[in-house]
Amino acid sequence: MNNRLSHFFSRVDSYHIYVVFFYFSAFMMLYITTFGMYWSWVEYNVTGTINIGEIIVKNDLLFEGAGKLVSYLAVFSVITWYCVTKIGYKRVQNTPKIVRSVLSVLALVLITVSAYEFVYNFTVWGSLITVNTMNNYLNVDDININYPNPETPWNLVFATKMTLAALIISCHAFFVINRAGKKSTIYVKKN
Repeated sequence: MNNRLSHFFSRVDSYHIYVVFFYFSAFMMLYITTFGMYWSWVEYNVTGTINIGEIIVKNDLLFEGAGKLVSYLAVFSVITWYCVTKIGYKRVQNTPKIVRSVLSVLALVLITVSAYEFVYNFTVWGSLITVNTMNNYLNVDDININYPNPETPWNLVFATKMTLAALIISCHAFFVINRAGKKSTIYVKKN
């Protein structure tokens, strides 16, 4: 049995592993997003208000205690991005330098924006947890902020976790883009 298993793994290319993980993660992202959008639409029809991210913060994946959907969405977003970069890395290497430079600057802008939003959301979330604790009320999943639109509040758990995922993805994108440009300069050519 062990010999057959090692033979199987010796034949499997890492490319195929990344493709399988990509499709699984993309499917889970689609499932969680569809679930959240559908039940947000139902809640909007009943109450007339919508709270961005609240549905996937208050629901667990398969059963109570299995983990919040928003946590899985953030993790699967990062896994999907990582698999995409592993699957398509050769295309990034063959991209012209001017395009890589533009993408690098764009990734740097995304890093700046997502870092700011993550720190902002995390700070506001922590502050509101402290205020609620002092008022003898603690439910970290039920904290919302009426920003940027007062009529459409955002759940701070959702905002914090998704901006953290965006920060990780944009940092990795910056790394991959810049590494692709330096790949040819790592090796010294023999004369």
